[in-house]
Amino acid sequence: MEVLYEDNHLIAVNKAVGEIVQGDKTGDTPLVESIKQYLKEKYNKPGNVFCGVTHRLDRPVSGVVIFAKTSKALERFNEMLRVHNLKKTYWAIVKNPPKQPEATITHYLVRNEKQNKSFAYTTPKADAKEATLSYKVIGHSDNYTLLEIDLQTGRHHQIRCQLSAIGCPIKGDLKYGFPRSNKDGGISLHARRIEFIHPVSKEPITIEAPLPSDPIWQCMR
Repeated sequence: MEVLYEDNHLIAVNKAVGEIVQGDKTGDTPLVESIKQYLKEKYNKPGNVFCGVTHRLDRPVSGVVIFAKTSKALERFNEMLRVHNLKKTYWAIVKNPPKQPEATITHYLVRNEKQNKSFAYTTPKADAKEATLSYKVIGHSDNYTLLEIDLQTGRHHQIRCQLSAIGCPIKGDLKYGFPRSNKDGGISLHARRIEFIHPVSKEPITIEAPLPSDPIWQCMR
């Protein structure tokens, strides 16, 4: 487990592809439990250790995830998320370059629970949620394009679904139209950076996650 930031109230880690943030039906050990064990051992804490989940990343996605070490921090961080008072930046490798090198896109997403998939529409639909993100091209290789994404809403599979809707499915993302899987079973979407005002100290905080070890990330220039 790679700890990126820690203070008395928050801890941030670099989630690897394949890890889960919270427990699911697979029974695999989630990150939240690993962090509880880490805190228990590091600080020699008896009994149960508090660790609150502030947000999630899909299992095939890597990058920054923040957990709360106190209930005060969890409550305040959740409120920051609710009012979008923080900035999340993602990097994504896509096969097809977008038509515009930089743009803000809005769709209306409908989630299908059975398929665990979201569908994007250009006009409002029943049960749809508005989803907005901005992207810009920041790198290329011979075969792929690297996008930086500013996520402005937090919908189910939002980045994956919206990029697919504009003809730019993320590398390895079979669910959203990429033809081949990645060797590690993940997708080339990385939560690169989170910027916010600390919910307790009120200091500006920037947490950045190193890129995955897959050599393709190093080839994007």
